[in-house]
Amino acid sequence: MVYRLLPLNGLRAFEAAARHRSFKKAAEELYVTPTAVSHQIKGLEGSLGVQLFRRLTRALALTAEGEAMLPKVSEGLECLAAAVARTRDPHKVVTLSVTAPPSFAVRWLVPRLRGFTAAHPEVQLHLSSSFKTIDGAEGGAALPIEAMETRDGISGIAICFGGGRYPGFQVDPIFAADYYPVCSPSLLKGKRPLRTPQDLRWHVLIHDDTIPDEMNRPSWEEWFRLAGVHGVDPNQGLHFSDVSLALEAARDGQGVALALEPLVRAEVAAGRLVIPFKTPLGARFAYYLVVPAALADRPAVAAFRGWLLGEATKEPTSPATGKQAKGYTE
Repeated sequence: MVYRLLPLNGLRAFEAAARHRSFKKAAEELYVTPTAVSHQIKGLEGSLGVQLFRRLTRALALTAEGEAMLPKVSEGLECLAAAVARTRDPHKVVTLSVTAPPSFAVRWLVPRLRGFTAAHPEVQLHLSSSFKTIDGAEGGAALPIEAMETRDGISGIAICFGGGRYPGFQVDPIFAADYYPVCSPSLLKGKRPLRTPQDLRWHVLIHDDTIPDEMNRPSWEEWFRLAGVHGVDPNQGLHFSDVSLALEAARDGQGVALALEPLVRAEVAAGRLVIPFKTPLGARFAYYLVVPAALADRPAVAAFRGWLLGEATKEPTSPATGKQAKGYTE
């Protein structure tokens, strides 16, 4: 097969400029001048016979042809870089960078990571947490490609909590779950014991404001409606911007919180928290694995994806309802 190859420098300049939407930032990444980037892209456009960018007054936008070309050019450059890296050092340890919501990372992912690291010692895992992986936080969980580094042998992927709409990325549902009231066992006894949902009128309500959009947060008002609770102010109580803080307050006996059941399962099993009532509140968000399309076929990424989705299918039955947590296996 005969390949009619385009200039590699032009392709690299195009990919960097398209990713950053800036000739200046592309030049900084490639260690050349903005003028050099502009000339390389003009040469590429001349070879193709199409315009790839619309040069606006203070912005840079891709044309339809540029939008169509970008994913495959990114994928091709990644494949080329991977092939060179494997040739130089076939036994080199690869780095996988995973960013996840803080509560999911601490309460669900970290306790299971031993299985992945034992099965894949060749992968050096870098795990970080960020509220940016939650829809609506600082612009949402669309995760700009700049934040998910794909250069220098690092594969950057994310786990997001949201609606599942992340254009330009490969998206795999991990699982969805229901919210349940949780509290310290101490609240089940004493002067005002929690015996029925109506008893919540004697207790502080803890509100988890982690999700920026109020319409998508777990709401005591909605849970009261489902549980048939009347005459109780659903807005009273403590507000926390991090679910971990809300659960710490609940564990300390300061009130009752709404929590995603899989994230508190270990603490319920250990007796540090209890689920006093079995009325579920469905979550509007779910957890998703979000991967830049150009990285989806990398061995480390594929291995982590297979392991993560496999773990999600192992969700045991809920101690609150006896039913399996809602998962996604498609």
